[in-house]
Amino acid sequence: MSPDRGDGAWWHRVLQELAITVPLMFGGYYMIKYVLSQMNLDPEADQKEQNRLQSAAILRRLDDHPRKNQPANQPSADRPRREDLRLSQYEEVILQELVFPEDISVSFDDIGGLSDIIEDLRESVIYPLTLPELYSTSSSLLAAPSGVLLYGPPGCGKTMLAKALAHESGACFINLHISTVTNKWFGDSNKLVNAVFSLARKLEPVIVFIDEIDAVLGTRHSGEHEASGMVKAEFMTHWDGLASSNTLGRPQRILILGATNRLQDIDDAILRRMPKKFPISLPNASQRLKILKIILRDTKLDQENLDLEYLSRVMAGMSGSDIKEACREAAMVPVREMIQRQRESGQRMETMKAGDVRGLRTADFFIRARGDKAAQDAKRDKDEKEWSTESSSPVVDGVEDAVEELHQPD
Repeated sequence: MSPDRGDGAWWHRVLQELAITVPLMFGGYYMIKYVLSQMNLDPEADQKEQNRLQSAAILRRLDDHPRKNQPANQPSADRPRREDLRLSQYEEVILQELVFPEDISVSFDDIGGLSDIIEDLRESVIYPLTLPELYSTSSSLLAAPSGVLLYGPPGCGKTMLAKALAHESGACFINLHISTVTNKWFGDSNKLVNAVFSLARKLEPVIVFIDEIDAVLGTRHSGEHEASGMVKAEFMTHWDGLASSNTLGRPQRILILGATNRLQDIDDAILRRMPKKFPISLPNASQRLKILKIILRDTKLDQENLDLEYLSRVMAGMSGSDIKEACREAAMVPVREMIQRQRESGQRMETMKAGDVRGLRTADFFIRARGDKAAQDAKRDKDEKEWSTESSSPVVDGVEDAVEELHQPD
């Protein structure tokens, strides 16, 4: 039986129930919300807070960062201030990869044998990035390319050249790692890729460096995971947007710089977006000589017993990193001799002085090679005794022939 709408007692009971139920519902809602907020259910909350604090420190430094080749009276619109930058949580993650030019200790003077490539990089990359008024007003064709690729065998100086390029240009340098744009949550990798370009637009001029770019933007195939294909598509979509002008009506000064030793594994669509490609191959004799002089410029040398031209010839086929490692091994020889003399004389090691170490000689470069040959001979003798084999290893024979050629000149 429906209640009598004129019954005042019934309405009084309804209002009493509402007066009790509604506050309890709201109170319970806010209580549960407060408890959940204190429980910190976000598994990445600590990492996000750490990113926020580190980003704030980077932005404070960025605010005081003097751009190289940038006049002091340049309009503030071209120099973003910290208070004008509002970063998303994904941009804060990418900001951790920012490297300031003054923190890079490598310059073009530290690179030997690549003078032609360095000059081309100055004309096509550094000047358009740092002198936009000069290049953009002359012709739109003079704008910096949207992508540059350095390719060649490992150890030939591709990463070193990228560091020197960032140091010399004075531009912000984002050293993008594969793990940075890879996230376990679905869709977050795309958001991180988007953050790379949105952050670059806020900090331009910017160089985004991707080492081993073939691992990130390799050739697409049918068996590829869906998430990987989406990341590549997202990257290329934003990359195409770099051709448009910024809010000031000038070409965007954002450069994607890649390095790889597997050119054939990079997707064709990526290669099309990198019109400037520089082969960094193994150095020739004259380039090896320049590399030796640069590496040994702060090393004590025995000029009468050191023949750099001979060393540059016998190091044929070695990369820049191989030459540096050979020089490091050779530089240890005089130090070992000094330590051995101290031990034999019974003197304390603390009494040794750097000035007492003799200079580097040509023979020091072949002591390790002779030691390797002796080790190979000992191993061969041991194998012959254990397995009673009379056949010699072709690899050992090859090493012997190579070491015999690396003899000290008369």
